[in-house]
Amino acid sequence: MTHKAGFVNIIGKPNVGKSTLMNALVGEQLAITSAKAQTTRQRIMGIISGEDFQIVYSDTPGILTPAYELHKVMMQYVETALEDADIVLFVTDLTDTLDNHPLISRLAHLEVPLLLVINKIDLGKQNEVVAKMQYWQEKFPQAELIPVSALEKFNLERLLAAIMEHLPEHPPYFDKEELTDKSERFFAAEIIREKIFLNYSQEIPYCCDVGIISFKESDDMIRISAEIYVERDSQKGIIIGKGGAMLKKIGTQARIDMENFFRKKVFLEQHVKVLPNWRNQKSKLEKLGYMA
Repeated sequence: MTHKAGFVNIIGKPNVGKSTLMNALVGEQLAITSAKAQTTRQRIMGIISGEDFQIVYSDTPGILTPAYELHKVMMQYVETALEDADIVLFVTDLTDTLDNHPLISRLAHLEVPLLLVINKIDLGKQNEVVAKMQYWQEKFPQAELIPVSALEKFNLERLLAAIMEHLPEHPPYFDKEELTDKSERFFAAEIIREKIFLNYSQEIPYCCDVGIISFKESDDMIRISAEIYVERDSQKGIIIGKGGAMLKKIGTQARIDMENFFRKKVFLEQHVKVLPNWRNQKSKLEKLGYMA
């Protein structure tokens, strides 16, 4: 029996639904989602295995022009994903158009299959979908176009069939029982960060990061100590809220999601720490787990 395996890397601009698509394809909430841009900051793998195949999906940060050192590291994750892909899923939506960003320009010269996924078609009319498909086919004539709704899980069977068709013959890259390359600490931090994105507006979600200081698991409970990092004292006050109300709110929301994710009771304590200018300092980014 031949075995297929490969890296299927998902790229695209912010807010086109890349994380929602990977979660739908993997069947687990591995990548956090929100309506705000730049929610995804690292490359996150989701692994699906069968008897004769293994698909290693990678969700990547949305393609942007860097304004901080953090953004430069995020774009390096995308660049690496373009370099090691066996198949590239370029995700767009009905409002997206082509621009001249260097990473997007590279799609025209890929040596691996390009699947151009038009997401969120549930939000448009059929003639809009057809027009957008024609638009992208002219831009990337070598691509196979597949319209989907990741949120509604519409047409994902067709996308999966296309992936399987192009997946190369190769032994599995990971143990067949593995679901992701990330640690439990990583997902605990991401769940808290997702709640920050959902509960705060303006600059607050973008100036925050989360570190897990302690992760202790027993038979009946996981005890987690987390630090939320901000850049200024004023941001710290906003995160905590009056009488600690906002910090308690995001902690409660995060704990519920952690218990669903880890399938175990969670005790969560959070502290807010000022880490000045962390988005522009390589040493601080490395400390927070961002690797160039």
